[in-house]
Amino acid sequence: MHSLVTGGGGFLGSYIVEALLARGDGVRTFGRGDYPKLRARGVEVVRGDIRDSAALAAACAGIECVFHCAALAGISMDRDEYESVNRGGTELLLANARRQGVKWLVYTSSPSVVFAGKDQCGVDESVPYDFGWMEANRAYYSYTKACAEQAVLAANGDELRTCALRPHLIWGPGDTHLVPRLLALARSGRLRRVGEGANLVDVTYVENAAEAHVRAADALAVSWPPAEAGSSEAGSSEAGSTNADSRVAETPAGKAYFISQGEPVNCWQWIDEILSLVNLPGVTTSLSYDRARWVGAACEALYRGLRLRGEPPMTQFLAAQLSMSHWFDISGARRDLGYEPRVSTADGMRRLGAWLRGAS
Repeated sequence: MHSLVTGGGGFLGSYIVEALLARGDGVRTFGRGDYPKLRARGVEVVRGDIRDSAALAAACAGIECVFHCAALAGISMDRDEYESVNRGGTELLLANARRQGVKWLVYTSSPSVVFAGKDQCGVDESVPYDFGWMEANRAYYSYTKACAEQAVLAANGDELRTCALRPHLIWGPGDTHLVPRLLALARSGRLRRVGEGANLVDVTYVENAAEAHVRAADALAVSWPPAEAGSSEAGSSEAGSTNADSRVAETPAGKAYFISQGEPVNCWQWIDEILSLVNLPGVTTSLSYDRARWVGAACEALYRGLRLRGEPPMTQFLAAQLSMSHWFDISGARRDLGYEPRVSTADGMRRLGAWLRGAS
């Protein structure tokens, strides 16, 4: 395939690029930065803003498959920025992908699109969006990612096949967000356990997340071009027979899938294990969920009232995420994508530790 990876210079995007290069695919990236190391590998690096329709049109020209990883993450109170990047940018990308004849699009979504402030234990993709909860708790990242996911799945059709993946808590060597933030908070003495510390969460090693994306694209390619109803040719295209795993049960077109290690971890024990990789002590102080939620509401009011930039130290959404269980049934991805987490959590932690010690 000739693929475009939006956000290809980022954490997950760079691993998807590596996976595509490893099997000989042509790769173009799109993002705001320049990446000389990718250029040296033969990657076509295109610079632009996800909100620029003309730039997206040029980026999609001659592309068969788009991996849409670019997004604005975090918990800031700037709703307009999330709307323009996550929602508006995705809608622009879909429009230009269709105009440029892109065949397949895999969207990087998030399990938080269906989080509603309650424990989620082994839930599958049938759990609905709760826009009301996200709106009330100012979870603007989740809200706009959910809107974008809806747009991606609604765009699925005979001309453009789409699906969405929801990897949870991506981590591993090269992480620029989750692990560095935890370490910074711990070193400053500001890391606090929220809740009782018994909540289970799913995590996803970055190589597994990248492989899931490539498998999703291959599974979309299986049924290309669309066969006539009842035709025995469905799913027999050259791309599908070459790249798709024989375990794939049915096309993922128009569907969303949870992605994880397939085995939840205790959130705070896992955080302590990460801290131990660089000889930092575990978390010893805590806040109750109710207290953290009160602090979060106060921080939100302060940041909105004074129009402060950046992220509040706590929000109501973050308090719920840190204190509640959220782990998912990944049997859909196993069935339709042939996905299995090849890198175990234990092996991933060893690799992360080696990288952290080398990076520090």
